[in-house]
Amino acid sequence: MPRPIHATIHTGALRHNLAQMRAAAPGARVWAIVKANAYGHGIERAFEGLRGADGFALLDLAEAQRVRDLGWRGPILLLEGVFEPRDLELCSRLNLWHAVHGDEQIDWLATHKTHQPHRVFLKMNSGMNRLGFAPERFRAAYARLQALPQVDEISLMTHFSDADGDKGIAAQWALFQRTTDGLAGERSVCNSAAVLRHAQDAAVRGDWVRPGIAVYGSSPDFPEHDAAHWGLQPSMTLASKLIAVSALPAGASTGYGSIFTAEAPMRIGVVACGYADGYPRHAPTGTPVLVDGVRTRTLGRVSMDMIVVDLTPVPQAAPGSEVTLWGRAGSGAVLPIDEVAHAAGTVGYELMCALAPRVPVSVEE
Repeated sequence: MPRPIHATIHTGALRHNLAQMRAAAPGARVWAIVKANAYGHGIERAFEGLRGADGFALLDLAEAQRVRDLGWRGPILLLEGVFEPRDLELCSRLNLWHAVHGDEQIDWLATHKTHQPHRVFLKMNSGMNRLGFAPERFRAAYARLQALPQVDEISLMTHFSDADGDKGIAAQWALFQRTTDGLAGERSVCNSAAVLRHAQDAAVRGDWVRPGIAVYGSSPDFPEHDAAHWGLQPSMTLASKLIAVSALPAGASTGYGSIFTAEAPMRIGVVACGYADGYPRHAPTGTPVLVDGVRTRTLGRVSMDMIVVDLTPVPQAAPGSEVTLWGRAGSGAVLPIDEVAHAAGTVGYELMCALAPRVPVSVEE
């Protein structure tokens, strides 16, 4: 039989989470963000759960082609725009909308030969300080685009840096409003955290919202709020089995570096999962895990192919017992991916995207 580790993509959860985003931003259209191969889920596997979206947003032209190949005829947005002039040819052929965040992209549009003018999303840097035109240059960029026959409709967008925290969106939102006052075009400013925490204001939610991580069942403001607080369901389960069970005497250690030593005799189990499968190597002793649906903890250092877990709370566990690394156990118990990520000092995004190619993946409703 194959090694027992496997991942499951839950299309019903994707559908549910997308509906939660609609409910949180009534009246706004919703982009399904499928960058990074749908946050590690696989675009083709996630598509059925997300096809109820109003559009798909991503980064790579190859991913845009994959979405079109699945039969999607609606809007597709390139969130970082094009990377060189010839990319505009594929935008014309695939009817892609694209962000414009720099002068070079406007220059490329000005020399692009097309029979069909492009829909663009002009991006403003309102404080994230990654991509986008500075506020004092935004209206000039708008005017340049408006003068180009290669450009049809211009939408306006920005990205909030602190929608998930105490700083909030007030300063960035006020700056965006002042800068875009009087400019025609649809607005798009809300990421997952802004949708859930700030989109009660109709002006903030605008015309399009861009929820990413929340659609995949992870809370954008964990640990302040968990996924259950926002009514989100896990869209990915990573599960394996115990492949060995043994007794660890008091004073004995387990794993590389002997960083865990038993204070009393205990039973331990070895799980067929390691950092080569995408589980975080830096996850410390105490990272939560479910064995037969019962919460317990990891012990010692994560190896390439194995993790050791504490079987004290699960005396009936034996080789073959189900182990849930994150997601939904067969019993229905849920281990939120955010808890595992938080214990490892990272975020749920990274764990989803780090799922290794060697892990078999299946899809279920």
